[in-house]
Amino acid sequence: MLLASLNASNELFSHLWATVLPEYITNTLLLALLVALLTLCFGVPAAALVSQTNLVMAKQLRWLLMLPLAMPAYLVAYLYTDLFDYAGPVQRSLRAWFGWQSPDDYYFFDIRTIGGAAIVIALVLFPYVYMLTRTAFEQQDRNLLRASRLLGCDQRQSFYQIALPLARPAIAVSLTLVVMETLADFATVQYFAVNTLTTAVYDTWLGYSDLAAANALASVLLLFILFVVVAEQRARAGQRHQSSRPNNQQQRKQLSIMQQLTASLFCWFLVLAGFLLPLVLLLIMVVDYADYSQFIALLSTGKNSIEIAFYSATIATIIALFLALFQRLHQSRSRKIPLQITSFGYAVPGTVLAMAMLATFGPIDHLINDLAKALDLKAPGLLLSGTVFAIVFAFVVRFSAIANGTINAGIGQIPKSLDFAPASLGVAMVPAIFRVHLPLLKSSILVAWLLVFVEAMKELPAVLLLRPFNFETLSTQVFQLISDERLEQGALGAVLIVLFGLLPIILLNRQKDSQ
Repeated sequence: MLLASLNASNELFSHLWATVLPEYITNTLLLALLVALLTLCFGVPAAALVSQTNLVMAKQLRWLLMLPLAMPAYLVAYLYTDLFDYAGPVQRSLRAWFGWQSPDDYYFFDIRTIGGAAIVIALVLFPYVYMLTRTAFEQQDRNLLRASRLLGCDQRQSFYQIALPLARPAIAVSLTLVVMETLADFATVQYFAVNTLTTAVYDTWLGYSDLAAANALASVLLLFILFVVVAEQRARAGQRHQSSRPNNQQQRKQLSIMQQLTASLFCWFLVLAGFLLPLVLLLIMVVDYADYSQFIALLSTGKNSIEIAFYSATIATIIALFLALFQRLHQSRSRKIPLQITSFGYAVPGTVLAMAMLATFGPIDHLINDLAKALDLKAPGLLLSGTVFAIVFAFVVRFSAIANGTINAGIGQIPKSLDFAPASLGVAMVPAIFRVHLPLLKSSILVAWLLVFVEAMKELPAVLLLRPFNFETLSTQVFQLISDERLEQGALGAVLIVLFGLLPIILLNRQKDSQ
């Protein structure tokens, strides 16, 4: 992709730089900053309330606050636009109640702005901050908090001076994930007409038909991602972890009645705005508009989505399992490098990854066809860049980090002694892996496969750029209908995407409760 960008037309790139590119860069940075601040304001207080206080229904809110992750941001964007737009039910009701006749008679916020996009994206991404921060709070050494109390700190001071600084690494990691997902977002900003680098890549290629210039813009976006990753790592450099054997006995802060009411309203607002209200609106559309023709159309696109997600999840899980076992059982000093390299892909936005796939597979396809012609054989066409191979390849690259992390964490829980016990009984390494390690990793393998499967079902930008002609998935079909203001006809497919997104959340919550 970087090499292809060197062939970009200086005239077109200069024109973009003189006209719209500065605005695209400014919007990209501003959107990432706003989303990071909002997710911080949403996720950290929610994590503190659930883990540190006697919040009413804390056990239920513990997993309910994770549900917005199952809701694609572009669905929430459409549903809230339909709800709060001038022709939507909220403003219609206000005009009917107060007798207003035109927009000049009252003020109502415009959701189709960069601020509206930031709020929508933050509502579905704050669970990243919430989950990692909550886990950090729950695993902290309570003896440190008790020591601060003995030194004269009250509960509020202990939280701000001890608990919150100890959670900084988890907050930094979660904010990095949020910023990367924001920079990778395409559908939400496209629907809200907020021009960012992601939309610029898409428009430059399809609008100007200039693949080289699109590669150049994708390279700029990739530099932004690299800056975020490096900044996060430098921010955590030198920080030491606390005791590896923390005292987790909880001493929760007792909230007053007014504090309970405020905290409950805050947490339930996040659940309602990020998941429950959009889901209810989707279900209403399904009841009002779903018919047999929609169901038939859903079978074809659903089959395509499941097929691609199945291949991607299976390949990514097998690779992650092989590399994790290699890192665990091999004695080479460089045994960690393959697993680390395959984890880089998650930082690359789907749009940039698609451009990289096209820049790589396109020339290879042309080389294969030229070679076939030279040998008087039938040209095979676009074997790599024009088939689902490119989509599956991109998904495996992008989501391998998820499978790597899950399986590596599972292997870390297997005692080292089990690596040597089979050898002492005369069992070779490969049979030992099948008899010992794989049975113990069944749960981790299932979670890894399911997480990649769901992410592949939801992925949109890479599929939009890499799909073959007349090939639709659930995500592309729903997005196309949203772009045409016809989500009602795709509401059934949208509900299916959300239901698939709930599967790993339910599974992870059950695993947590069983521990």
